[in-house]
Amino acid sequence: MYSSPGKRSGRTFMFIALAVTAATGCDDPGRGNPPLGGQTMGTQYQVQTACLPRPPDLAAAMTALLEGIEAQMSTYREDSLLSRLNRAPTGEWLDASTELLDVLEPAQTLSAMSDGAFDVTVGPLVNLWGFGPMDAPDSIPAPGDIAAARERVGYQHLELRRPAGVRKHRELYIDLSAIAKGYAVDRMAQLLLGEGCASFLVEIGGEIRVHGRKSGGAAWRIGVESPDPEALGDVLRVVQTDRIEGIAMATSGDYRNFLEFGGRRFSHTIDPRTGAPVVHRLASVTVLHSSTLWADGFATLLNVMGPTEGFDLAEREHLAALFVERTDTGFSQRATSEFARYVSPAINGY
Repeated sequence: MYSSPGKRSGRTFMFIALAVTAATGCDDPGRGNPPLGGQTMGTQYQVQTACLPRPPDLAAAMTALLEGIEAQMSTYREDSLLSRLNRAPTGEWLDASTELLDVLEPAQTLSAMSDGAFDVTVGPLVNLWGFGPMDAPDSIPAPGDIAAARERVGYQHLELRRPAGVRKHRELYIDLSAIAKGYAVDRMAQLLLGEGCASFLVEIGGEIRVHGRKSGGAAWRIGVESPDPEALGDVLRVVQTDRIEGIAMATSGDYRNFLEFGGRRFSHTIDPRTGAPVVHRLASVTVLHSSTLWADGFATLLNVMGPTEGFDLAEREHLAALFVERTDTGFSQRATSEFARYVSPAINGY
């Protein structure tokens, strides 16, 4: 269900070259707004701004914001708030933070909506299969080990209360990597808007949000990357960002992040309901939303549920989603009616 820093790059995949170079309007140093960027959450982030002048000390503010989020939500830092929560005894309320609840509450909503296909307590299974902070195993986990890990999974055993309380009713290990990057992008967008900058593109590991227009008035353009290993970098669809004020996009797929055991390829996408990587033929799911957090979470949820169950939920919830599925002859696309409102027709022969 989640990928880890340093393993086959990020979880969300789109044509970043289109999104942050040719398709942006603030990569012209002559306009005084060179892009900002750096490392965060085991991946890279970029910020493009088309507001003049750019807010002072923006780079330092972004760094501080992202550091604060990692200090709360990283499973790779033993001193993070989330790591302390994972080690906390069951049955006791832990003083958390409003930021952590701002992520956990939507996660619980997604879990209930999907009957557990999305579940941030899936951490024991993620770690068991080698997609977490621990080293990857040398072989497929034994059925008994999978069963034991599943005993430590279950969003129903996590209780939240405002303003900032979390309680576990059984031993749980929470992993927020399916939703935390989206949350961080939203927080970066809020920082920019709060500084009076209403024209920007923000991206972390492929999770992306745009607002306003480029310098010169043209719309931002972001593209959905093909999952075909023979055509990585090809663009399947271009999102028409001028059709909505402020749009976020996230993609969940298995074509860049996987492990191999005995010649068999296993997706990093773990189904909490089975305890194993998904086995359907879905290659990727892209979701458009007004919130990157929700786009991020829904993309993972739909990818776990698969091309049939996931598509039905996306249509029922009026989600803008694109499903790319492997076929015997290549790949096929299936877009929800809502997704079709914001994108170009299929291109590059797909």
